[in-house]
Amino acid sequence: MLTAETIVIRKCVEFAELQACIAIQKDVWQFDDADLVPLRMFVVAQKIGGQVIGAFHGKELVGFVFSIPGTRAGKPYLHSHMMAVREQYRNSGLGQKLKLAQREDALARHFDLIEWTFDPLEIKNSFLNIAKLGAITRRYSVNHYGMSSSPLQGGLPTDRLVAEWWLRSKRVTGLLKSGAPPLKPVVTIDVPAQIYEWKSAPHTRESAKQLQLRNREAFLKAFSEGLAVLAYERDTQGNGKFLLGRWDEPWSYAHEEETP
Repeated sequence: MLTAETIVIRKCVEFAELQACIAIQKDVWQFDDADLVPLRMFVVAQKIGGQVIGAFHGKELVGFVFSIPGTRAGKPYLHSHMMAVREQYRNSGLGQKLKLAQREDALARHFDLIEWTFDPLEIKNSFLNIAKLGAITRRYSVNHYGMSSSPLQGGLPTDRLVAEWWLRSKRVTGLLKSGAPPLKPVVTIDVPAQIYEWKSAPHTRESAKQLQLRNREAFLKAFSEGLAVLAYERDTQGNGKFLLGRWDEPWSYAHEEETP
């Protein structure tokens, strides 16, 4: 039986552990070889201050999170490029545990920010990022990676939201302690649970495409007006909803004044 005690979260250190990350990529996304992050990139990430943190069930790697360092406005941050969990270990809170381990390591190394991109049509992932971790988003990238070989993308452009996880912010520390406070949104953007069915079959992909286009326009308009995604809801039928409002906590490089 899978329990918290049976899974160990730690950094990947051996070549065999890094190679297992490649196998998990294939298992989760079913990428063509050209779309896989190669072994050398995992090795480089370890050596330049990135993160390759794994979830181990015994000696088996069953999930990982991978980031590389970057700079924005002259300040360092971590870009979390990929997180994957094998199918039989999903819906157990393991993804959240990996992200919290990532946060703990980042804080120990004096990072304030981790960013990553995510598909706004993926309901469970959006709920984790916004509602459970406390990330915000106010940037939308159209066809961020170009067309993907993963069948999970359903032949759609790889539109992505950019998550900003301000690790020391009152929003994040408060949410992790006591949950998210209620929000009266200015704008809401819906994602019906049927999106997965629509993407999976050729005869319904036009419905998925139309939803992506409609939501893309809504996000771009809201972000241009200074709104940010601050909350996310799921109902009992599995439908998702982004809640957007004003982001007024001074934890963004974009809001910091330059010192002469």
